[in-house]
Amino acid sequence: MLKFNNKLISISTAAALSLSMTACMGDATPAGSSTPAKASIDGGVYYPVTDGRTGPYYVNTDVAKLKMNNGRVPTKDELHAWNTDIMPDGTGLEEGEGSVEDGEEVYEAKCVMCHGDFGSGGGGYPSLSKGNAVELQKTLTNQRLKPDTDGPIRVFGTYWPEASTLWWYIKDAMPHPSTGTLSADETYALVAYILNINEMSIDGEEVDDEYVLNREKFLKIKMPNKGNFEPNIDGPDSLKGVREYWTHPENFGGIKVKPADRCMTNCQKDTAKVVYIKNGGINDFHPPMAVARDLPAVKEDKGFDAKVAYEANCAMCHGADGMGAPVLGDKAGWAAYTSKGMDKVYANGINGINGMPPKGGSSLSDKDFKTVVDYIVNASK
Repeated sequence: MLKFNNKLISISTAAALSLSMTACMGDATPAGSSTPAKASIDGGVYYPVTDGRTGPYYVNTDVAKLKMNNGRVPTKDELHAWNTDIMPDGTGLEEGEGSVEDGEEVYEAKCVMCHGDFGSGGGGYPSLSKGNAVELQKTLTNQRLKPDTDGPIRVFGTYWPEASTLWWYIKDAMPHPSTGTLSADETYALVAYILNINEMSIDGEEVDDEYVLNREKFLKIKMPNKGNFEPNIDGPDSLKGVREYWTHPENFGGIKVKPADRCMTNCQKDTAKVVYIKNGGINDFHPPMAVARDLPAVKEDKGFDAKVAYEANCAMCHGADGMGAPVLGDKAGWAAYTSKGMDKVYANGINGINGMPPKGGSSLSDKDFKTVVDYIVNASK
């Protein structure tokens, strides 16, 4: 949310409505629940699962016990490689340097195909510049009250409050097909070029075609829109401050509803005036409105069919050709596995083994999958 002259400018009407609704949730323990609400970062609340309920609502606690077979826990080295936050105070910012001229060469080689000439954008990719950032920042207070009214211009130079986000995003996520391939020097050069096309200055010096950007100069960048966002997300206590901000709906035009005033059923007051359309309303529909009130016949549930599940999920590998796996009903072939016990056979199938994905790549429940395994092992040829 942008702030200008102590007035808040909503970035999105839908987002503001959503925020006002979440902030109206309050922080009291709901009726029928022993679980107190906890504040979330956006001003709403959430209820931890206690005694099989979250707030007043029952939940399926078995879901939390499901074993997921996707991915693995990253190693410490992998986490260290990904943990590359670049903060406004320079934390995490690498040493290096790059000129505007070098940045233009890198841009033409790796960026122009998506972001267009001179950062003009196109093809669904965002613009990086529309001209002088300092002057165009003033358009952020524009409101499209008429069809021909100019709206706000939101690009890097006019809108972003910190340049560190740009350096970080380029280094970690660009270019799109080959992320993480740019050196620190190339990243500085690209940032310098983007500052140049936004017609910006650093510490009073214009970022012209000959400008060379390094870490020391980078930390002196002052973005035109810095300080114009609410709530303030900078500093060690920023999360606490954000939570506090969203708990007061008056900060963003919301209304905090008292618990006693909430209504979920029979909310229409007796004094409400109901107006009916005369003659039943519109009746001349083209094509005519469907008036049938019959429902499709309910198919009989015949229960789980292991043979059907086998043919849909397992036959490609455990069929006649086998593909190296014991086939349907091959008692001798399965003996090497069943001799270790069926629990071991079930576990291998559920977790995946020897190139076979967990549950053969199916979405069967553990119970149904075990039934299919019994069918494959014991079926007669």
